[in-house]
Amino acid sequence: MKVFHDGRLQDGLARRASTLVHRARSLGAPRAGFTLAEVLVVTVIMSSILVGISSVLASARATRDLIHNIQENQLAGPAILDNIERDLRSIFVFGRPPADALRIQDRTLAGRDGDRIDFVTSTGSLAPIFVGNDRLHSDFNEVGYCLRPNPRNDDFLEIYRREGFGVDNEPFSGGRYTFLHDRVKDFNIEVYADETEEDPEPLDEWTAEDEQVGLPARIEITLTLELAPRLVREQIKLADVEKRTVEYRRVIRFPEYLRNAMVVQPLPKIPVIGPPQAGAGDLGGGGIADGGAGGEGLGDGGGFGGSGGFPGGGGGGNTGSFTQILSGGGNGPTSVPPLFGGGG
Repeated sequence: MKVFHDGRLQDGLARRASTLVHRARSLGAPRAGFTLAEVLVVTVIMSSILVGISSVLASARATRDLIHNIQENQLAGPAILDNIERDLRSIFVFGRPPADALRIQDRTLAGRDGDRIDFVTSTGSLAPIFVGNDRLHSDFNEVGYCLRPNPRNDDFLEIYRREGFGVDNEPFSGGRYTFLHDRVKDFNIEVYADETEEDPEPLDEWTAEDEQVGLPARIEITLTLELAPRLVREQIKLADVEKRTVEYRRVIRFPEYLRNAMVVQPLPKIPVIGPPQAGAGDLGGGGIADGGAGGEGLGDGGGFGGSGGFPGGGGGGNTGSFTQILSGGGNGPTSVPPLFGGGG
């Protein structure tokens, strides 16, 4: 009996000790974790995902900038030259002094070509004026294109369109200025007075001081712009300046009839009509000069209504019938109605 009791006691102590050991291991023993290889694999996967996302964002940004530059390339330069050509095609010279038809000045601003052109055009007002609540437009305006240094960047010029409402005695000054572009590198205008020569020399200016009046044969306009990046601070790599600089060229010819209109200008004149002269038989057939005997009329009695003209005097007369007046003859009255006048 004692032995049995000792055996049970030993078994109970063993189980209790095993339970305590298991509990101690579950509470204080370190748990199992990721191995170094697993950590490296996860790091490589996350790095690949981040690199792919960054590449997509950089490509989207570059595409956005490329689209912006293409739009500026297709819109900015050609749009400015289209405005200039449209105004020059509508130049107004009829009835104007040849010295006030066109003026082109050779100017240099900040070491760059910044020529100026002024003229009068029949293009409608693009910058209307307001008088009270009324918006006024003019069919004929003073237009010019001029440049000035860019106040924010010394490497560029700004180009403006000048428009003066209506036409006054000073067509090359005054008006309102509209901003067009702020990254102009050059604006050069060459003038060709005659196209009959094989290799004509271009003129830098076309002004009355240089005895150049009227219209030239053609002008060549060169506009150089530098395309601005979309966001300069966000771009890591910028294109070269040569790749971002675009030159636009436009040749405008003036028709010969328009140039000749400056040489020989038709001037309208109102005719002066004097008072009517009351004469004897002014309209008589054959008796226009003096209303006398008259010439041969339509009938036997001389002119219309006799020898005195229309209706005549002492010739054939009329008998009160219009048919007899046309045929002549008769012994009608020799006096004429006061409506026509005439001799007796």
